[in-house]
Amino acid sequence: MSDKKNNQHSFDVVVVGAGPGGYVAAIRAAQLGLSTAIVEANHLGGICLNWGCIPTKALLKSAEMYQKVSHIENYGLSVKNVDFDLEKIVKRSRDVSAKLSGGISHLMKKHKIPVFSGYGQLMGEKANSQLQQVSVSNNDKVESILSGKHIILATGARAKSFPGLEADGKKVWSYREALVPKEIPKSLLIIGSGAIGIEFANFYHAFGSDVTVVEAMDQIMPFEDKEISAVAQKAMAKRGMKFKLATKVVELDRLQEQVVVTLDKNGKREQFNVDQIITAVGVRPNIENIGLELAGVDMDKQGFIDVDDFCQTSASGIYAIGDVAGAPCLAHKASHEAIICIEKIAAQKDVHALDKSMVPACTYCFPQVASIGLTEQKALDQDLKVRVGRFPFQANGKAIAQGDTDGLVKVIFDEVTGELLGAHMVGNDVTELIQGFTIAKTMETTEDELMQTVFPHPTLSEMMHESVLDAFQRAIHI
Repeated sequence: MSDKKNNQHSFDVVVVGAGPGGYVAAIRAAQLGLSTAIVEANHLGGICLNWGCIPTKALLKSAEMYQKVSHIENYGLSVKNVDFDLEKIVKRSRDVSAKLSGGISHLMKKHKIPVFSGYGQLMGEKANSQLQQVSVSNNDKVESILSGKHIILATGARAKSFPGLEADGKKVWSYREALVPKEIPKSLLIIGSGAIGIEFANFYHAFGSDVTVVEAMDQIMPFEDKEISAVAQKAMAKRGMKFKLATKVVELDRLQEQVVVTLDKNGKREQFNVDQIITAVGVRPNIENIGLELAGVDMDKQGFIDVDDFCQTSASGIYAIGDVAGAPCLAHKASHEAIICIEKIAAQKDVHALDKSMVPACTYCFPQVASIGLTEQKALDQDLKVRVGRFPFQANGKAIAQGDTDGLVKVIFDEVTGELLGAHMVGNDVTELIQGFTIAKTMETTEDELMQTVFPHPTLSEMMHESVLDAFQRAIHI
C-alpha cells in the first residue's frame, strides 16, 4: 500500500541492504507471496558482487591463467612472449561484477520488488500500529518512508582498521583499492593472512610483486586446520612468497615513495621498506546510523547485532542477517540466513536453524583451501576421540595428469560414533570438492556409507574417498 504523494509506502517485508543476504531475502519473501521492498545505498549485490567475492575471483582467474601459460612448456606446449595487460585484467573483473549486479536488478523486476535507492534508517514503530518504519534518504534528505510488519537488516560489513594502520588509498590500500590497481607494485606487504589477505597476496605475486605476508597468529589462514595451512604455506613459499608469522605491524611511516614498516615479534623489532601495503585484518559490521538504538536493537559482545536462531533481534519485527549479524562473515551464510529468516516469518513448516558448523569456507589462493566442521585441534580440545584420514594429491592420478600435485585431503571422524566431524582440503579446485563433504555432514552420513560410496575415476574426488578409507586403515593407493 502506497501514498506516493507523501512518499509513504507499506509492505509486509522491508529489507535494508541488497547484498547476498538482502536480495535473497527479498526474492524468497516475494516467492512466498509477501509484499516486499528493498533499500540499497550503493550497488545491488552488495560488497560480494561488486567489491568482494566475485571481482577477486575474476582477478585470480587471470592470475591462474598467466601462471599456467608462463609454465606451458610443462605440458609439451610452446607460447612465445607471454605478457599481461593490467588494465584489461581489471576491466574484465569490473565487467563481471557489473553483469552480475545487472542480473540482480533483473531479478528484482521479475519478482516485482521495488528498489529504493538510498540509506535506510530505522525510525521505530509507527504510531498506533505494530508496523516498523524505515526512512530512505539521500544527501541527508528523507525521500521515502517505508512501513513494514517485518524489517530485515542486511547492511553487511566493511574493512576493519587499527590506529596508525588505516588505509589511505595511496600507499596503504584496503580491498577496494587493491581491486583496481593502476600498476603492480614491485614490493608489497600484506597485513593479515585471512582469505582476503592471502588471495590478494597470490594475485599480486603471480604478476611479479615481491610479496610479504604478516600474520599476528602462528599460522596463515588462522581458522583453518594447522596441517592444511602448513601445506598451503609451503607451496606458496616454494613460489617465492614470504611469510612473517606471530608478528605484528606496529608502525607505518608513509614516505613519498615507500613505506617504512616496523614489525614486532616477541618484543624484537625490525624495519624494512615496501612500495605498497594492503591491510586485510578483518571486517566490522555496518551498524552506524541505521537507527538501532531508537528501535531498541541490542548488540553482542563483538559489536554485531545480536540475533536468535532465526535471525530475530531484541526488537519485535526487526531481524538481522549476514555479516552485520556476526561470524562467519561469508556470502553463502548470509544467503542461507535469509531463507531461514523469511520462511520463519512466513510460518513455513520444518524451518531449521542454521548450524554454523555446517557452513563451508573457501579460500581461492594457489593452491586453494576449503574446509567444513572442526579442525583436528578443535576436536581434541573438546576431548573427542578422533580418527584422522589423509590422502595427498601426489598420489592421485588426475592430479598428476593435471600437473597440480601440491595438496592434501584430511578428514576427522569421531572414533566412538563415526560422525564426520570435519573435512579440510588444500589443492587444485578443492573449493569445488568441499560440497561433497558438506552434503555428507548435512545428511549425517556415516563413515561406513562414505566408504561404500562409488567415486568416479579418474577424478580429484577419489582423494575424498581415499582419505575416509585412510582414517580406518583401508586406503588403497598410499
